[in-house]
Amino acid sequence: MGKTQNDGLRRQSHDPTARYHVPNLNRAISILEFMASHPRGCGISEIARCLEVPKNSVFRICTTLHFRGYLDRDARGGRFRLSRKLLALGYSVISEQNLVERSLRRMRLVRDQTGETVLLGALGDGYGLVVEQVPSNQPVKFLIDIGHRFPLHTAAPGKALLASLPEDELEQQLRRMLFTRFNERTITDRGRFLEELAEVWVRGYAVDRGEEIDTLHCVAAAIYNSREYPVASMWVTGPSFRMKETDFEQIARSLMENALAISRKFGYRLLGADAQAAD
Repeated sequence: MGKTQNDGLRRQSHDPTARYHVPNLNRAISILEFMASHPRGCGISEIARCLEVPKNSVFRICTTLHFRGYLDRDARGGRFRLSRKLLALGYSVISEQNLVERSLRRMRLVRDQTGETVLLGALGDGYGLVVEQVPSNQPVKFLIDIGHRFPLHTAAPGKALLASLPEDELEQQLRRMLFTRFNERTITDRGRFLEELAEVWVRGYAVDRGEEIDTLHCVAAAIYNSREYPVASMWVTGPSFRMKETDFEQIARSLMENALAISRKFGYRLLGADAQAAD
């Protein structure tokens, strides 16, 4: 690993703009790149040893990146790893092409099967983010701006994503959530919310029974990558007078089937005959 760091320094020596580089910024980028190949996280000493960077410099850089939200730290304060903030930044250049491109056909299928608006979203720091939508053909329909942020404790897509997170990441998200009450159906108790997430994990889909907007229902399923990590959520939303709670299970079947097909495109459990699902 030291060789990689030295190779980088040699490339800089042949770069005519090298004298304009900021040394600590170069080190910070090297640390981020190193952390990307160590998803379970690393301690200060390991990073310093592998990158051949002074330990005190690594400590200051990692502490700053943690403060700015680019690194997470485990509960005991020993190991750092990349946070979802970089993923959120990356959506503007990667997922707008890859995630949306790989999801649109399946989103349209779900829209045609359910008759309601279908949306795609991802996790931010304590909130959800709308990435794409396929509008319903109904005269009365739900539409929302791309980039809209939604509360995780009321929204079906938020619940679907949170239910699949590693325990430490879930805890970090919970600490950022406000649990604002919108109506009598809003879950505002952390313990009750964790029970809801356990139910989501068991059945494979999440629901919103008008927990933010009285007249709006949603059903959502997570989309996973090759590491079985929830990278996005796809959901169906519609007015409660047309999308009734008795319809949730049927809608969920369509969602889960198509969310699984999208997940296959990202390598989720893609073995043998399963490759046929990644169309």
